[in-house]
Amino acid sequence: MSFSMPYSSRKVYDAELMQLDTMLARMGHAAGGAIESAMTALRNGDIELARSVIARDSEIDAAEHEIEHRCLTLFLRQQPVAGDLRKVSTALKMVTDIERIADQASDIAEITLHLHPEGTHSVGVMEDLNRMGEIALRMVKDAIGAYVQVDLSMAAQVIAKDDDCDAMFRKISGEIAKYIAEHPADAETALDLFMISKYLERLGDHAVNVAEWVEFLKTGVHKSRKIV
Repeated sequence: MSFSMPYSSRKVYDAELMQLDTMLARMGHAAGGAIESAMTALRNGDIELARSVIARDSEIDAAEHEIEHRCLTLFLRQQPVAGDLRKVSTALKMVTDIERIADQASDIAEITLHLHPEGTHSVGVMEDLNRMGEIALRMVKDAIGAYVQVDLSMAAQVIAKDDDCDAMFRKISGEIAKYIAEHPADAETALDLFMISKYLERLGDHAVNVAEWVEFLKTGVHKSRKIV
């Protein structure tokens, strides 16, 4: 016997699913804002802005816990049909990636606190780091946009863009390795900048994860495997 919700219960459930969308979108926009602020702080040596990114990370952590609680409540209160199951499962998976995006923005801000602007610019990778930051930020924003619009084309573009992010990481890594070989006394600053490039590369990976969960939301297929 198939399960069918009463009409009034279905309306309430649909409203709660829409609210879940709104919460995830807000959290995603907050994570994107954290990346933008962290990269601006790095570019300008803005210590106060870097500290504000770190301080706001707890708000995004709290949003993660609230969304996880909402998802579990939705599972427990109703017996979701396939489409609802995909929606709530996607939210549970995405929220982890969005929280990690915010964490990595906070990590970039942490490094910025003890970087010296003169030493940073002498390494010679700031222009490439800024470009990589723009790519990663665009990927995150588009991944969240793809979720909000359930847009498979936009999700596919995010996944394809990861090649550009990875190429920038390889370029920056090579430049930093060469700089350290020629200026071993400045290795600490150069390695800090390498870590920033690594965090940006991870941001791209998390954006790809979000985009792949958008594909699952629409099709029930994740990484070419049918799930729901």
